[in-house]
Amino acid sequence: MINIPSVPAVYVKLGVRPVIHGAGTTTRYGGSLMRPETIEAMREAAQALVNIDELNEAAGAAIARMLGAEAALVTAGSAAGLVLQAAACITGDDPALIARLPDVSGLRHEFVIQRAHRFSYDQCFRVPGGVLVEIGLARRTLPHELERAIGPRTAGVVHLVSPFTSPPGILPFDDVCRIAHARGVPVLVDAASMIPPRDNLFRYLRGGADLVIYSGGKGIRGPQSTGILAGRRGLIRAATLNASPNQAIGRAAKTSKEEIVGLVTALELFLAEDEEARMDGYRKVCARIVDVLGDLPGLRAVVEHDAVNRVLPHAVIYFEPSWPGPSGRAVQLALAAGDPHIYVQQGPHQGGYFDEIAIDPINLQPGDEEIVALRLREELTRR
Repeated sequence: MINIPSVPAVYVKLGVRPVIHGAGTTTRYGGSLMRPETIEAMREAAQALVNIDELNEAAGAAIARMLGAEAALVTAGSAAGLVLQAAACITGDDPALIARLPDVSGLRHEFVIQRAHRFSYDQCFRVPGGVLVEIGLARRTLPHELERAIGPRTAGVVHLVSPFTSPPGILPFDDVCRIAHARGVPVLVDAASMIPPRDNLFRYLRGGADLVIYSGGKGIRGPQSTGILAGRRGLIRAATLNASPNQAIGRAAKTSKEEIVGLVTALELFLAEDEEARMDGYRKVCARIVDVLGDLPGLRAVVEHDAVNRVLPHAVIYFEPSWPGPSGRAVQLALAAGDPHIYVQQGPHQGGYFDEIAIDPINLQPGDEEIVALRLREELTRR
C-alpha cells in the first residue's frame, strides 16, 4: 500500500496535484523547496516598501561578500542572468546604448561558444541583439579555433558548465580564460545547475570568469524565479543598468523585494550547511531505492556520484541487454501519469549504449524514496 502525501489546501482549491520530484530541480516541476527560514524572510520583506535600487545594491553587496566576488546582482532566474550578461558586454554602462538594444549596429555583439556548449538557453544571448559564433566540433575544440574566432565584433566568450557537456576534447575553462583575456574579451560562465557542490560558487570566479550566473531556485533552494549574477564590478554595474527596475531590455525580468531578500537568506543558509552530511543523507536515500530494485535480473541498480555528471548522489537503474521488461521511457511515462505524479530522469547516460532511469534525491521528502522505489518496482515488473 502506497501512502500518498497530503495535498496543501491551496492546490486542492485549484485542482492541482503536487508531484514527487525525483528528476532534480527542473523548473517545469517546481524547482526546489525553500527552507522555512527563507519563507519567513520573504513574509517579513512583504510587510514594508523599499527603494528597489537601494535593495539591489545592498543585496548584491551581501552576496558578493559571501562569494568573494567584486559585485553581484539578483536576477529573475538564471535565464534572465544570461540576457543581462550579454547586454552588459554589448552596452557597458552607456545609457544611450542601453536604450538602443536590441539594435546593436556598430557595437561589439558576437559571443563565441564551443559547439559542445550549445544549449537550450543560449537563445538568451540573442535577446539583447547578440549573435552566437560557434567553434569546434561536437566533442572537440582546439585553441586556435577560439583565437581565430575572436575579432573586433566579439563581446564575450560563453562557457557552459553543465552535466554531459565536458567531453575530453573540448577547450577547458582555464584555456578559455587565458585566450579570451589575452585579447581583452570577457568570459561569461553559465553554472546555473551546478550547485551543489558548494565550491562551484567560488571556483569560476577564482579561475578568471568575468561574469558567472547561478540559479537561485535550484540547489541553493531560494525563490524559484531568482538567480545570482556575480563578477567584475564594471560589468555588474552595466548589467544592473540593463535590468529592472530600469526601463531597459531586462525590465521584463523583474525581481520583487520578497524574492531578493529570500535569495540572500537562502544563500546564507546554503553556505552554513554541513555539505558532507547533506551528501551522506542523499546517498542513504539513493541506497534505499537501489536496495528495493537490486534483485531484478537484467537491471543494474547502483548509487553514482561524481564531480562532472552526477554532482550529488543519484540512484541509477541501468537496463542491460538481457532485460525482458518495459523500456525506461515506458516506465518514466507510467510514473508521471500515476497518482501521485512521480518524475524521474530517463535516457542513456552520456549517449551510452544502455537505457537508464536515474533518481535525483534533492527534492525527495522523508518517505518519498519508499514511494518512488515501490512504484518503480511495480512498473518494472508489470506484465
